[in-house]
Amino acid sequence: MLDVATARARILSGIVACGQETVPLGSALGRVLGLDVHARRANPPVSVSAMDGYAARAQDATQGAVLHVVTEAPAGHPTAHVIQPGECVRLFTGSQIPAGADTVIIQENTQREGDRITLTQPSAAGRFIRMQGQDFAQGTCLLQAGTRLGPKEIGLAAAGGHAWLTVTRKPRVSILSTGDEVALPGDPVREDGIFNSALFMVAACLQQAGAEVLMLPSARDTTRSLTEAFAQARQSDMLVTIGGASVGAYDLVRQSLTDIGLTLDFWKIAMRPGKPLLSGHIGSTPIIGLPGNPVAALVCSTVFVAPAIQRMMGMAVADTLPTEPAILGVDVGPNDQRQDFLRATLSTAPAPDSLPVVTPFASQDSAQLHILAQSQALIIRAPHAPAAAAGSPCQIVRLS
Repeated sequence: MLDVATARARILSGIVACGQETVPLGSALGRVLGLDVHARRANPPVSVSAMDGYAARAQDATQGAVLHVVTEAPAGHPTAHVIQPGECVRLFTGSQIPAGADTVIIQENTQREGDRITLTQPSAAGRFIRMQGQDFAQGTCLLQAGTRLGPKEIGLAAAGGHAWLTVTRKPRVSILSTGDEVALPGDPVREDGIFNSALFMVAACLQQAGAEVLMLPSARDTTRSLTEAFAQARQSDMLVTIGGASVGAYDLVRQSLTDIGLTLDFWKIAMRPGKPLLSGHIGSTPIIGLPGNPVAALVCSTVFVAPAIQRMMGMAVADTLPTEPAILGVDVGPNDQRQDFLRATLSTAPAPDSLPVVTPFASQDSAQLHILAQSQALIIRAPHAPAAAAGSPCQIVRLS
């Protein structure tokens, strides 16, 4: 059996980014930039007032001074008037600073009577002025290729004047679940049947990672049904199967894929849950076969498939599994030859050294979805790890 680290590295080594496309800014959330984004103009484009008040010459803005209000200039309506000694212009937040002015006197520091103001506080040069280009200059690189676009990044691109962005295309991923016993939620189900939770969990996980997911109709446990289902995934960037990859008499996925050209890399890993994991390619299309057990399918999707999707989107994804330190909340026993991923809760109160306290569930039965839904993290237990007492350090992967 392959170890988890090697399996992850080998899966990711065969992944390349999808091509690029240009999308409107309003549709760019969650996408990954394919090209650097540079500012088309400075921000602010001109020097503007940071407050409501009056633009004046700093040498005139002394305490007790009386200034003549010659005009007003709301934001978006600049004045051509050049301020002279003893004059000021009424401004509002975002108003362009008129020529001749080098300070803004905030309205709270004035008393106005008609077209005259009296200063109750002085105002120094540059006070309450946002200078042209204070945020960024024209031509500044605002965002680098490979950046995943969240609300902040989209706002910055908009401020730089970009209505369209070049991004890496979303990978199209087909998901095929197998098994005579599975039924879609809401459909009639046989007495010994189960609802297809794995299909929807894996689809949600890969959508969250950034994929465009196509859930194929479930395949029956026959070579013909599987072959017909595979044909529907020919235009996909990746095919993910669920179930049928083990060694049972009705586990036909591996052989059926081989019959249509699968180049198999591996199909067993030293991991719990998730031993029967298949990885290979048909032509240039990556194929990942997940275990049929729903909990194992989600854990394997988190460890192997989601990072592959992110790499296809153009993100820099490490071959090594990203983990973080934590403190065990209870004793745990010794481990065997497989790497364990224990479902666990995280304490809201951190340990004295500020690390989170993580407590595994007493039952780790991989068929218990209710426990999975309550889990915030997976505790990683290395193969042949000795028993560890409560308070011992450990490594975890957070579950979203």
